[in-house]
Amino acid sequence: MPTPSPTQRVLLIGYRGTGKTSVATCLSKISGERWIDTDAEITRVVDCAISEIFDREGEDGFRRRETVALREILDQPYPIIACGGGIVLLEENRRLLADAGTCVWLRASADTIQQRLECDPGSATQRPPLTNLERSDEIRHLLKEREPLYTQCADLVVETDKRQVDQIAAEIITHTTIHPPDTD
Repeated sequence: MPTPSPTQRVLLIGYRGTGKTSVATCLSKISGERWIDTDAEITRVVDCAISEIFDREGEDGFRRRETVALREILDQPYPIIACGGGIVLLEENRRLLADAGTCVWLRASADTIQQRLECDPGSATQRPPLTNLERSDEIRHLLKEREPLYTQCADLVVETDKRQVDQIAAEIITHTTIHPPDTD
């Protein structure tokens, strides 16, 4: 019987509301592997909401914290990492992601993202506005800005529009080394 290959990290990237945290949770349940969310780790360490970090330190301060969190997480044995939506903005982070494992871009349309964010009661406190634009215009503007960066980082692109979390996780499993545990 061949020796199974070690699990390579799966790093979920994409705009806010594309399902990174939900998919990471599902992948973890299916595979039995540990997972972590960079935004949740930042809020745990700082002990406040992301919107408070933005208020106190601005986006630049948050992005610096994001890089520190990513570095620290990559030093730990987390096979599944859900990354913040803007993690691709800094070149240093893009290099870290490229060297860390398989980057899976969870992609959704602007309309789907807006609908998901409007249905998420914690969105307003955890996801501060990043521009002075209305939400729908901000989503479209930032997607246009970030899509080339997501493309640059992505080893795999998975569409999340009109799909259930378990369907998305199943697609990721078929293309990565994250697998359900053997039952024999």
